[in-house]
Amino acid sequence: MATALQDAPSAPPPASAKASAPKEPFKWGNLGTAGVMVIIILWCLLPFYWMVVMAFRDNAYTYDNTFWFTHLTMKNFSYAFDTTNNAFGRSLVNSLIIGTCVTVLAMVIGVFAGYALARLAFRGKGIVLAAILAASMFPGVAILTPIFQLFTDFGWLGTYQGLILPQISFSLPLAVYTLTSFFADMPWELEQAARVDGATPGQAFRLVILPLAAPAMFTTSILVFLASWNEYLLSSVLSNGNTNVEPSTVAIAKFTAGPHIVANTQTMAAGLVVTVPLVIVVLLFQRRIVSGLTAGGVKG
Repeated sequence: MATALQDAPSAPPPASAKASAPKEPFKWGNLGTAGVMVIIILWCLLPFYWMVVMAFRDNAYTYDNTFWFTHLTMKNFSYAFDTTNNAFGRSLVNSLIIGTCVTVLAMVIGVFAGYALARLAFRGKGIVLAAILAASMFPGVAILTPIFQLFTDFGWLGTYQGLILPQISFSLPLAVYTLTSFFADMPWELEQAARVDGATPGQAFRLVILPLAAPAMFTTSILVFLASWNEYLLSSVLSNGNTNVEPSTVAIAKFTAGPHIVANTQTMAAGLVVTVPLVIVVLLFQRRIVSGLTAGGVKG
């Protein structure tokens, strides 16, 4: 009888016992984390919001401090694309051409260089990788004068190649470093299995490695293109005032609403036109970008 009583399920605790159960202590760390996130979001989004407000505001009310939309107009956008004032439309095409060329060349070279640095064993590999990383640390303003003199001798000022090649020198280290770390995390067994099945080293690289490296390649290409699209310092000097090749960042800097009048709202409208496509691309491909930055290949 005692055994049966012992085996019987115990009665649930009364409601008063549940109510008196101790609650989890408040964690100030969570509140601090939320506060930091709010500050970062506001710090990043408030300038963009103000740019949107100014883009739709009449230029006569440029210095109106009203924080919401007032004195709305679409004239700022029509001014931005008015070919009698500037070549902003042409500059957008130039930015697309330059960014595409920089991205393609940087990725083609970066993929093979990253694979070689990650997979091949050769003397001085660490020195080569260190030199590539050191090249990305040079500030653009430090090498601007030598590049300007060199391209003047070549006759490349105000040309597409004069704008593309310097940007590749800054984009290539990013591509090589990102892809090298990704290729280094991929297991050798994948290539060995492909070679056992009869594939050559080139076929194993093309049919096995490249498909698996697609997330990292996609992420790197997006970052390289964004850096090229937003570049201003080199382009402003090396375009040499040639509106047929200057990118959109340089064209915006030339906006004017008349003698001694700064076209603030028109500049904001043009900046919005340049920025919105980048925001859309990042929002559409944010999962791929994050996966490319965090993934390290197939883990064995």
